[in-house]
Amino acid sequence: MILYILSIITVLAAWFFLMPKAVTALFTGYPIVKTLYTDGIFKDIQFVLDPLSAFFTIIILVMGLLALIYSKGYLKPYTEKGKSVTSHYIFFLALFISMIGVVTCQNALFFLIIWEIMSLSSFFLVIFENDKKEVLNAGVKYLIFMHISVLFLIIAFAILSIKAGSYDFSTFAQVLKENNTFADVIFMLFFIGFGIKAGFVPFHNWLPEAHPVAPSHISAIMSGVMIKTGIYGILRILSLTGTPSKFIAYFVLIISVISAIYGILYAISQPDIKKMLAYSSIENIGIIGIGLGVGMLGLVHNQPIVAFLGFIGCIFHILNHSIFKNLLFFGAGAVYLKTHTKNMELLGGLIKKMPKTGALFLIGALAICALPPFNGFIGEFLIYFGMLKGLSINSFFNFLILISAFSGLAFVGTMALLCFTKAFSVTFLGHERSEKTENTSEVSKTMIISMGILASFALLIGIFPELFFEILIMPVETLMDLNGITGVEEPLAIIQIIAMSALLMLFIVTLLMYIKRYSNKKTETAPTWGCGYDRELPHAQYTGSSYASPFLSMLKPLFKKIFDIEKPRKLFPKSAHFSLKIEDIEEAYVINPLLKFDEWFLSKFEKLQNGNLQDYLKYGLIFLIIAIIGSFFSWSFTGGGF
Repeated sequence: MILYILSIITVLAAWFFLMPKAVTALFTGYPIVKTLYTDGIFKDIQFVLDPLSAFFTIIILVMGLLALIYSKGYLKPYTEKGKSVTSHYIFFLALFISMIGVVTCQNALFFLIIWEIMSLSSFFLVIFENDKKEVLNAGVKYLIFMHISVLFLIIAFAILSIKAGSYDFSTFAQVLKENNTFADVIFMLFFIGFGIKAGFVPFHNWLPEAHPVAPSHISAIMSGVMIKTGIYGILRILSLTGTPSKFIAYFVLIISVISAIYGILYAISQPDIKKMLAYSSIENIGIIGIGLGVGMLGLVHNQPIVAFLGFIGCIFHILNHSIFKNLLFFGAGAVYLKTHTKNMELLGGLIKKMPKTGALFLIGALAICALPPFNGFIGEFLIYFGMLKGLSINSFFNFLILISAFSGLAFVGTMALLCFTKAFSVTFLGHERSEKTENTSEVSKTMIISMGILASFALLIGIFPELFFEILIMPVETLMDLNGITGVEEPLAIIQIIAMSALLMLFIVTLLMYIKRYSNKKTETAPTWGCGYDRELPHAQYTGSSYASPFLSMLKPLFKKIFDIEKPRKLFPKSAHFSLKIEDIEEAYVINPLLKFDEWFLSKFEKLQNGNLQDYLKYGLIFLIIAIIGSFFSWSFTGGGF
């Protein structure tokens, strides 16, 4: 309890010192610079709050505080069972502070150190329930991927720093703009490094493993905030590079469309509610990347309005995703806390026992499906509008790519509706499917408050998009010159009309429901015709798998299905069961074969580690002889001799 209070004080102190400065930088566009003077290898370390970093800083501050408030209720059952949460809050603060450091630090060497602190602290948060084997396996996989990520970043920063003669980001711009081929190579290195953290396909494999096993407020922070530091890194490098090459722009757009489609397809197939949300994060990172790719194409083809719409859509969706994805993870955490299962197939009927959680989860589901008047609609509409404007570019290849991207995004939107109607209906509607939901009740007030604030944000942005549109123009100005740009008012006007129309419809529906509920007129009710059933059976309901099966069956090559079937035998079978697991094709056909080869290769050296001291001394002697011979030849070739 004491450490929780200290954590709250620390986060509020960060709010007190940083929030006013971040808001000032975001609204005015003038960067705030703090220089840390050192005499060591770091030289002078600059921390900069320009509109781009201020935007990310505000998201981190808000979501960090809400996650901390939520954690009080979420961790209470663990503390009541005697589990210590001291280290958990220490690592939470380390993650919180390091994320702020990542988006403000402008020194390459110090940036890498903060980046590593962010990765390590989040690793320890992921393995909170370290007594479970699957948790440790997911944590180790996450740590391996994060170190592959930092390896690419080290290579890219090392090359840039040597070329520029400085660790300061401001010196990199000139170097990147001098040579387009060099800039492309560096950008690709950074994109892989930052893309692993963000969860772009094919660098996504850690994400569906780590998010489900972490505590839900940590899943929310990682999905809603931390993976966005990867997007920040890509945006920051783009701001230094200026206009990218056509290859880079098309590459980002294509890989983003693939990520969005891949993510939503696997989200639909998951029975685990948190794993479903994790794959949905890959989908939304893809949508953010589509906006980024459209913006880059606008720069390449000298179409300012296309660039602006792509970038503003990208920035808007970063904000929106952080809101509705945190809300959904908080809702999933509330369900898990009360039912002790993440398997949607074992749930059902929770809206009666957890009405507040159910209503708030529904708002998050509507927002992530981009339905007005909620916030998810705004960013996606701007990206759509940017792609439509981009069709005017006189290039057949560009036309083909944008039409494909437009179709891909429309497909993703449709599948998101399928995914989240399944998630909400199977979890909260219908009848109880198992004993897991028998003694369920609503979660604590702190958890409801956190979810309620996020739901309010989702509705507020959806109703008043013009207020946030004006604010989010500033981060876009970090990426492109907005002087003389025209045509900005058109999409904003359309968004306002759609938002107001949707709000009016929502008001009418709410009013009709209110009238029906409190009307004095009596209505007669009768049970629905049961098609021959004399009573309602929980097992006769649709399951999540059966709901999604007709669609998934059309896309068999994209999934690896693992069946577990026990067919009924005899006339009155004693037992029978059927279960289906969808395995990620990248893990099945790439990651697992590599691991098996690695295991086979290392097994060939098992005899070397036999515990015999004499053998170990022999190995040491052989190594020493090889080192001496190697040193002799090296000395001879460099001009030495007897």
